[in-house]
Amino acid sequence: MSKEPNQRSWVDSRMSSELRRLSMEDFPEERKERLIGEKKEKERLVGEKKKERLVGERKERFVGEWKEMFGGEKKERLVGDRNKSTVDSKAEKYEVVFGIAPCVLALTQGRRKPRKLFVKDGEASNRASVLNVCEEAHRRGVQIQRVSKTDLDKMSSGRVHQGVCLQASPLGYLNENRDSEPNTGDTPLWLVLERIQDPMNLGAILRSAYFLGVDRVVSSLHDSCPLSPVVSKASSGVMEVIGVYGYENLEDMLKMKLAQGWQVVGTVGAEAEGSQVPITQCSDFQMSKPTVLLMGGEGEGLSKQMISLCQTLLTIPAGRDLFPGIESLNVSVASGILLYSLLSSRRPAR
Repeated sequence: MSKEPNQRSWVDSRMSSELRRLSMEDFPEERKERLIGEKKEKERLVGEKKKERLVGERKERFVGEWKEMFGGEKKERLVGDRNKSTVDSKAEKYEVVFGIAPCVLALTQGRRKPRKLFVKDGEASNRASVLNVCEEAHRRGVQIQRVSKTDLDKMSSGRVHQGVCLQASPLGYLNENRDSEPNTGDTPLWLVLERIQDPMNLGAILRSAYFLGVDRVVSSLHDSCPLSPVVSKASSGVMEVIGVYGYENLEDMLKMKLAQGWQVVGTVGAEAEGSQVPITQCSDFQMSKPTVLLMGGEGEGLSKQMISLCQTLLTIPAGRDLFPGIESLNVSVASGILLYSLLSSRRPAR
């Protein structure tokens, strides 16, 4: 009983096939159309298979180039004790730059000697910005190593690395003899920093100075933070572009600029009183000659020696009555406001 439906289905299928054959013999036009349709379908299937083959070949070629760019298979990933840094411990003269912008600019500006680029596994194929860093490294013959996020976290000491870290030679402060005096026009503006110790503040100041058009940035070497990868990241890579000049003795440098006809302008809080140096609101000051703007470090501000060399002290007026203890601005914020105010008022020297 259970086999009757299957037998009936087989008989119906055979009868249907016989009827189709007979109908084609009786109606040749329909047979011709059917054959044409079968031919087109066959050509379509052949075309799809050819397309799939070409796509597969292209994909294999791309994967091959990708593996070549990244220096081989995953087995080449750094191995060893998880407690050890992925960076070569023997390369003591190198440091680790982290973040998209710092790494790209460190590669393209030519001020560092790059050694190896570390990329989060799978990141370059998903993000154009990371791929751009890899292309710049590959173009310059820099080895590229795929590593885990944990490895990158260790290299950057837990800071935001955006999937890339670059092992490269360090940057240091420039000295006066290294580069010639830049051609800065009639009324240049130099920004001089005294004892800026927070790398985040220094990075933010460099970013503002570069954006606004400061002609030179100078820093005291004593009690100041070094030009570290943290500063580079905080500056969004600006530290890789502009040179920062370092001085053991700012006082001698400022006296020399005064002798050359420059004016030295310092900064004080809005609550400052009883100063021997004239205090002017930044909005009332006109920059009509070469100028040095002095910015003091966090907490203490400018030293007495620096203030004694100033011809004017600028202050930023508050927009409301302030509670005690919060009468001042962060040094990086104050620097941006004062630089914009000075450069907006800049007039050609007479």
